Amino acid sequence: MTLPGYPLPFGATLDKNGAQFSIFSRNATSVTLLLFGGTTSQEHEDVFLDPAINKTGDIWHIWIEGIREGQLYAYKIDGPYEPSQGYRFNRNKLLLDPYARAVTGNFQWDLSDARGFDPASPDQDLSFSARDSSPGAPKCIVINPGFDWFDRQIKTPMQNTIIYELHVKGFTHHPSSAVRNPGTFKGLVEKIPYLHDLGVTAVELMPIQEFDEDENTNINPVSGARLKNYWGYSTISFFAPKGRYSASGSMGEQYTEFKEMVRDFHRAGMEVILDIVFNHTAEGDHLGPTMCFRGIDNSIYYMLEENKRFYKNFSGCGNTFNCNHPLVRDFILDCLKFWVVEMHVDGFRFDLASILGRDQNGVMLSNPPLLETISEDPILRNAKIIAEAWDAGGAYQVGDFPGRWAEWNGKFRDDLRKFWRGDKAASGTMATRLTGSSDLYYDKGGPHHGINFITCHDGFTMNDLVCFNEKHNIENGENNADGENHNHSCNFGIEGLAATPYIESLRIRQIKNFLVSLFVSQGVPMLLAGDEFRRTQRGNNNAYCQDNDISWIDWNFADANREIFRFCKNIIWFRKKHVILRRRTFFTGAVSAGYSRPDIEWHGVHPYQPNWSDDNHIIACLINGEYAKMENGAVDNDIYIILNASQCNHNFEIPPAPSEKPWHVTIDTSLHPPDDIRIEGEETPLAGSRYYVKNLSSVILIAK
Repeated sequence: MTLPGYPLPFGATLDKNGAQFSIFSRNATSVTLLLFGGTTSQEHEDVFLDPAINKTGDIWHIWIEGIREGQLYAYKIDGPYEPSQGYRFNRNKLLLDPYARAVTGNFQWDLSDARGFDPASPDQDLSFSARDSSPGAPKCIVINPGFDWFDRQIKTPMQNTIIYELHVKGFTHHPSSAVRNPGTFKGLVEKIPYLHDLGVTAVELMPIQEFDEDENTNINPVSGARLKNYWGYSTISFFAPKGRYSASGSMGEQYTEFKEMVRDFHRAGMEVILDIVFNHTAEGDHLGPTMCFRGIDNSIYYMLEENKRFYKNFSGCGNTFNCNHPLVRDFILDCLKFWVVEMHVDGFRFDLASILGRDQNGVMLSNPPLLETISEDPILRNAKIIAEAWDAGGAYQVGDFPGRWAEWNGKFRDDLRKFWRGDKAASGTMATRLTGSSDLYYDKGGPHHGINFITCHDGFTMNDLVCFNEKHNIENGENNADGENHNHSCNFGIEGLAATPYIESLRIRQIKNFLVSLFVSQGVPMLLAGDEFRRTQRGNNNAYCQDNDISWIDWNFADANREIFRFCKNIIWFRKKHVILRRRTFFTGAVSAGYSRPDIEWHGVHPYQPNWSDDNHIIACLINGEYAKMENGAVDNDIYIILNASQCNHNFEIPPAPSEKPWHVTIDTSLHPPDDIRIEGEETPLAGSRYYVKNLSSVILIAK
């Protein structure tokens, strides 16, 4: 039995007797719901939706008796196929429900028949394909959303957050991970004790919404193996956790396993942030497959050129999602609220987020409604929202995202690398980054709007940053033409991982310098997975296609580089210990009422004599702990920071602490463990008023 059903909610919604189905299409002439008989069977029942009965406005809907959890379904939608008018309906192509909670996961999709045109035709996409794509296309899965959560929302204040970026598969897929369920959500759960011990407060997961790993057809010229879409920045289903990341099964089990993972992270006191890709979809350009939005209503979901046939490409991936069309805007908001309400995630990092601020013609909006709505939506109000504040169309908006948005601070990454490489005119910008990038975020109200990072998934690892001057991407199959050319890296005289003992010691010291700079800077630090123990990608700075040991975390490095791991763990602890390093407001450099000294003072080799010339490579500052109170009400320690990126050793004269307490040395990256970083209670008292700082090293003193 069927009933007309209701237009809302979208997607497939179970009740005790059946399920309601609902999908939007404004320009379709007919919609057919296909119900498949089993997990492998291609037999299906076609349910025609009568527009006189099963349509309200632009929404097609129906209720069907007897539908149960696990039912496979999809749509076929008919309408005009007129690419030059922006319409690409094709009744022969199987389409995913945009609101599907799960998609057949481990099925080896065959999308060779998914193009709406005949690939052999000289007319290309102006031709029409009569081939049925159903046999090879992915199907949607009806899900029962019930789940016993018993978790709590963490709501870590932004200024106290420490983000750890990782790839779900790559984090545990290598045999050295020693987990029972490698490469899965369950495998990630097995590493929660490790992450808790490291001290991070949130994991940022690279894309986990369903994508096609096999869309990449390039060949590795070295191994001869076919390359993959490993990173997953090519979404085909925005509401669906990736089936291949599930150890429990991929016929709906991925939905529950993802929830279990989030629940377990929350129980351990850590948040889960999703890297989400709304700027484009996996359907690509005008020659790409028809799997979802293109066949549902192409002219609404995508930004089209004036000729309507071709796609605007601000993403660099063939198409651009029409984010500020009212219907698409609602879809994005529905998706975000689903991940927060139904899946309990704590926030989002928006890939190429500047696209979310473009109007339907691609013009940057002065007050983008989507960005404002995401920021102010009452359901999303506690969710962390982080923008990658640029796109492939030339927009660069670091410092310009509105409201409470935080941003990946690409200038922090570049300026820090330049300073430690010894570039000219770098000390002044480094001082600005160290104190929270007031040039970018002063009008936004505080340093916590900037996500500070030195490395991320896109680019060199921290180890490779000190081992390679040039990218080595030949295995990507693009003649080493892909990837960033301006890495601001330094190999210290030898290109590659092999090095003399002296150069190896410099590389270790430089990694420690990076970690000190990251974790004592104002703002929110983000650490790339494996940087805490010198993971390498062998010089590949664009490993998007490398689903192999180039990208997988080799946990043997954790044992081989315990010195770096210990240092990283302890500098994270140092940051968490000192609230003065986690301010919500910027330093003023002035003496506030009731205080005897400024909140921050700038020095040089001699007190009160900072050097901001282009040839200077030294920064020294004193942070007054009196301006910050600990949870127990006591004031924080005074902290003295020296960053010596020069090639010379210097004997620094240290001024008295505002608290009048004696200085103690807690960090000196030129020393060997355990003197490189001392845990609380084991700091070394400063003898006299001077400290000898070696070249290319960082020193931290605290007054106690």
